[in-house]
Amino acid sequence: MQVDTAVPAAARSGRAPTWDIGTETLLWTDPPARSAHRFVPGRTDHAMELPQQVSAAKTRSLGGLALHLTEGIALFDSTGSHRTWLVYWAREGVQAGATAIDAKGRLWATTLGADGWLARVTGDGSASIALRGLPAANGIAWSPDSTRMYLTDGTGRIDVLDFDLDSGRCGERRPLCEIDGEPGGLAVDADGRLWVAIADRGEIRCYTAEGELERTIPLPVQRPTDCCFGGPDLTHLYITSATDDVTEPTEADGAILIIRDLATGLRPSSFAG
Repeated sequence: MQVDTAVPAAARSGRAPTWDIGTETLLWTDPPARSAHRFVPGRTDHAMELPQQVSAAKTRSLGGLALHLTEGIALFDSTGSHRTWLVYWAREGVQAGATAIDAKGRLWATTLGADGWLARVTGDGSASIALRGLPAANGIAWSPDSTRMYLTDGTGRIDVLDFDLDSGRCGERRPLCEIDGEPGGLAVDADGRLWVAIADRGEIRCYTAEGELERTIPLPVQRPTDCCFGGPDLTHLYITSATDDVTEPTEADGAILIIRDLATGLRPSSFAG
């Protein structure tokens, strides 16, 4: 399995790789560096500096980006020059966590900390807490038919919840599988398999929808953080990585990696706002 470098960026903590179908570019963030990036494959990586940490940048159906910042969810226009707060939840000890868009265009975001939660945000800015007690939820994804929601728990578990797409409601958390490692972000392919970055093992693992380990791919980075499918046919897996919490970083650490023609991913959705 060939693992290549897509972006040789020494990111402190690369996060939230997101394929933008409209522009065929890759969005990603580096929260400690307070920057959001847009990578044009084969060309260059553009960075947008921000006044606070940003954990994710997601496309909007109305154009521009929705950013998950420390203090809440903000909307940026297509130029990136105008910001409007959609949801403002700033409070001490709260950090921005994972972010994902469901098939109906709702934005789901976790916060990190002792009182971390999972919030559901609609296009008109209505927000509600869907789950509490999530101190380290670093990944959110859905099954191909949107009947299941997946959450990665930094304590060593992938959870699954029954999900109703029409109402946007999720059921109780239950363990899908225990992991001997620290799961980061994850992506689901068209066959329903889960691809998970194992942050403390330097590898990507593939699990079946039943939680069985199917495949392990070692990586040239010590701390992979997240992954997504991208490319013209959504067959390439992009993987972010970090240099923070790495004792002796190598030249590869902090880069955005790519594994070509690995599997076919699900078509990403845009935020309906």
